[in-house]
Amino acid sequence: MKAFCGIDWAEDHHDVAVVDEAGQLLAKRRIDDSAEGFEELLKLLADVGDDPGDPIPVAIETPRGLLVAALWSTGRRVFAINPMAVARYRERHSVARKKSDHVDAMTLAGILRTDAHAHRPLPDDTELARAIAVLARAHQDAIWRRTRASNALRSLLREYFPAFLAAFAGDRSTNLAGRDARAVLALAFTPSAAARLSRTRIAAALRRAGRQRGIDELARRIQQALRRPHLHQPPLVEDAMGVQARALLAVLDAECGNADRLGQAVAEAFAQHPDYEIITSFPGLGDELGARLLAEIGDDRAWFADARALKAYAGSAPVTRASGRSVSITRRSIKNNRLAATGFRWAFCAAAKAGPPRSHYQQRRDHGDRHAAALRNLFNRMLGQLHHCLQTRQHYDPVKAFAPPVTAAA
Repeated sequence: MKAFCGIDWAEDHHDVAVVDEAGQLLAKRRIDDSAEGFEELLKLLADVGDDPGDPIPVAIETPRGLLVAALWSTGRRVFAINPMAVARYRERHSVARKKSDHVDAMTLAGILRTDAHAHRPLPDDTELARAIAVLARAHQDAIWRRTRASNALRSLLREYFPAFLAAFAGDRSTNLAGRDARAVLALAFTPSAAARLSRTRIAAALRRAGRQRGIDELARRIQQALRRPHLHQPPLVEDAMGVQARALLAVLDAECGNADRLGQAVAEAFAQHPDYEIITSFPGLGDELGARLLAEIGDDRAWFADARALKAYAGSAPVTRASGRSVSITRRSIKNNRLAATGFRWAFCAAAKAGPPRSHYQQRRDHGDRHAAALRNLFNRMLGQLHHCLQTRQHYDPVKAFAPPVTAAA
């Protein structure tokens, strides 16, 4: 007898429902989020005929967590169903919009019973690949938090201390996440205090930040910029803003440290993976972007049927909508957002240097594409090349990847 299991996941308990091929309920139970609860789940599945050679598949609304990891370790197929899809399936059987944990568990089991072919089980990635995914996503989140902290501090400094931003601007906008800027700002959080800084203290702060060359000249320029006449807030308001800046700088320091440590950890783990040499052979892919790419596509090469499936998952493949005489081609909005963000940076880095990728980008621009569309097209093409290289275990070859077009004379 064929059986299907659905689990409505929650923070402290999980509702389980098992149905047969006809949709009849075989068993149900609520388990807690503990080792004992998982043992109850395994016993429940065994009582309805779970076979170690062909274990009962499980549908759940999340792709991560201890319960998912424990289920995956038993060798069974685990399907992570999007909660929005579950809601649509639930509406097929009831127009009253009733909802309960048991109903959701039954709906999940019913999805596997009727439409398992339309959903993909979780990939069979190696333990190293899953560890890289954890570190790469944590590193990406740390960078995003660092950017938010830097923007918050910049916004505050513009209100009462724009001279500091100008002192470290140079030819571009001020990078408050840089060690030099954070070290000098830690000496004086108000314009009045900064104007009293000596060149010796500024130089000492730059040395503590790790700078080794041009310290005296840079300290002189920073001192001159901080001592120029500029507008001031009222003294009490200025001091209060300085206290706020001190707190924001502490947050920024912490996020910068987290990003550095996670970046080092993900680079060390990524270098141990068998796909490291292939991925980093592509232009624009280093340790950071390469690890993020591997984190999102995994190393289960059977998870994507072909390169088109991978491109759709990444959001680089366009979507065609055709109905009657109306035909439109638009960009894909439903995608893996982390992979799409990584792909945009990958294409940007690849197109920044002279070579076939830049030529392809320029051809798309000459064809009429805007900047984002041209980068997305470049990412789409290089992602297909990466899929081919990973499947065939060969390194990137620019001649094969971007063969020159055949002319009429040729």
